Amino acid sequence: MQNRLLHSFSFRLAFTYMVLFGVSVLLLLGFIYWSTAAYMSRQADATIAAEITGLSERYDIDGLTGLINVINDRLSRKPTGSSIYLLTTTINTPIAGNLNRWPAIQADGEGWLNFRLENAGRDKNEIHLARARSFTLTGGFHLLVGRDIYELEETQRRIIRALILGFVITLVLGGFGGYVLSRRVMRRLEAINTTSREIINGDLSRRITLQHSGDEFDSLASNLNAMLDQIEELMEGVRRVSDSIAHDLRTPLARLRNRLELLRAEQEKTRQDPTLAEQAISDADGMLKTFNALLRIARIETRQHREAFNKTDMAALLHDVIELYEPLAEEKGQSLSLQADSTVYIQGDRDLLFQSMANLLDNAIKYTPARGRIEITLGEKADKGWITIADSGPGIPEAERLQVFQRFYRLEKSRTTPGSGLGLSLVAAVARIHGMTLRLEDNQPGLRVRCEFTTIHITNINKS
Repeated sequence: MQNRLLHSFSFRLAFTYMVLFGVSVLLLLGFIYWSTAAYMSRQADATIAAEITGLSERYDIDGLTGLINVINDRLSRKPTGSSIYLLTTTINTPIAGNLNRWPAIQADGEGWLNFRLENAGRDKNEIHLARARSFTLTGGFHLLVGRDIYELEETQRRIIRALILGFVITLVLGGFGGYVLSRRVMRRLEAINTTSREIINGDLSRRITLQHSGDEFDSLASNLNAMLDQIEELMEGVRRVSDSIAHDLRTPLARLRNRLELLRAEQEKTRQDPTLAEQAISDADGMLKTFNALLRIARIETRQHREAFNKTDMAALLHDVIELYEPLAEEKGQSLSLQADSTVYIQGDRDLLFQSMANLLDNAIKYTPARGRIEITLGEKADKGWITIADSGPGIPEAERLQVFQRFYRLEKSRTTPGSGLGLSLVAAVARIHGMTLRLEDNQPGLRVRCEFTTIHITNINKS
């Protein structure tokens, strides 16, 4: 179920929406971070620039002594503040400030210096980053004004962590929401698929359950149920007409055959040639077989209850089929062999399975030339069984392999042989109600019919 969910269209759609939503959230959070961090950095730079302007004006008014007094006054008021000052001589000897030496770095293109402050903060082993700007006063003195940007960086890091956490929570909630949504959609679709499979298996009375939610799935289910009602009505009408025709024609054909029998007996009494009567009787028998086959296929296809289904030994069934047809194969000098696993069982109707296997073997014997070979194999692996009937006959062209299961369809080269074209149709009908898969393959030369089905383990045979 999980694998099907991950590969479902609804999950892929939800995942695509989650990715698009996640990318949108990431871009939004990135913009928030960029605008917030840039604003804070601009504020710090503006503060430094304002302090430089103020100190420069004080130097112009009060001279060096006044500048030193201002710097010392600011540092005394906030000795642990984030402001950084350093006033040096022309040879960078410190005069005033809270730095013990001039930073040994070069300013960037805009005149800003970014350097490390050792033994900063409460923990003397901490190293903070600082951002400052320097300028030269008249008289050759150098003034450095900056700020400890540890708090700014810490704030930015917290913003980044908050944005990452928000993005992760968005993805988790989006993924969970997509998973829940996909499971709900999968349940609705699985209900439709389950009903469809039951209808395919022949139960045309099944309908899709409505949730009465008024959503698109209920609308779809209502339309499908209406369509199924109409299809069932049409199918039932066609079936009634077919059954009526078969029943109505079978009775007069039976009467016709009886009269032909009487005619042949009368001809034998009067010593007349009974050939024409025998040919007419043969034609009537062929027509009766055709109508009986049509009625049998119709009964198989409309069978919804499986009271006759039992655990069937397929090896024993194939032995019985071969025993029935072995004399016919010997007449044509054909080699008929069976390789069977004696532990293959299936839940099914033994009579129908016998009839379908008999039809396949009858076709193989009919179209395999004299002294040809027919090989039947029965096997099982991992609760999957298969039967293959391979012959050395002319085979069936690949383009016609699906059409031969249609009623009355016959290959051009087989139209001269007796038959009605209903044998494989009956096989296909039996396969459908047993959940079997039929495949026609090239045997090089000849045809290989492969029938696959679900088996029942031998240890379960006496449990029901």
